[in-house]
Amino acid sequence: MATLKYSRQRESIKDFLMTRHDHPTADVVYENMKLIYPHISLGTVYRNLSLLADIGEIKKLASFDGADRFDGRTDRHCHFMCTKCHCIVDMDTLDFDHILGDANSSFKGEITDCTARFFGVCENCLKESKK
Repeated sequence: MATLKYSRQRESIKDFLMTRHDHPTADVVYENMKLIYPHISLGTVYRNLSLLADIGEIKKLASFDGADRFDGRTDRHCHFMCTKCHCIVDMDTLDFDHILGDANSSFKGEITDCTARFFGVCENCLKESKK
């Protein structure tokens, strides 16, 4: 595989995602990159997000609420999406080794990884509904 040429724009996109915990869409990334690179195109942002996801530098959360979202965290963790406000929150409490062990014990192949998505109502929306 050829060596990937360094790109300031790609590095800025990755750095931006590392500071975010709200799992932005490509459009949000684009709007923020335009503040740094006024002439950047939406296509450039999409291509770089796709490349970063393909090489494992970021995670692409496909079709959570229609639009792909992007996560700067690449460690194994789950996501929760609020069905009211559509926020996406990282969840770090699951024991993936236990889940993978259970799954592998009843599967004739070899499972090497898993992802989990949870849906419901977030804490903020619950508080709002009680008012």
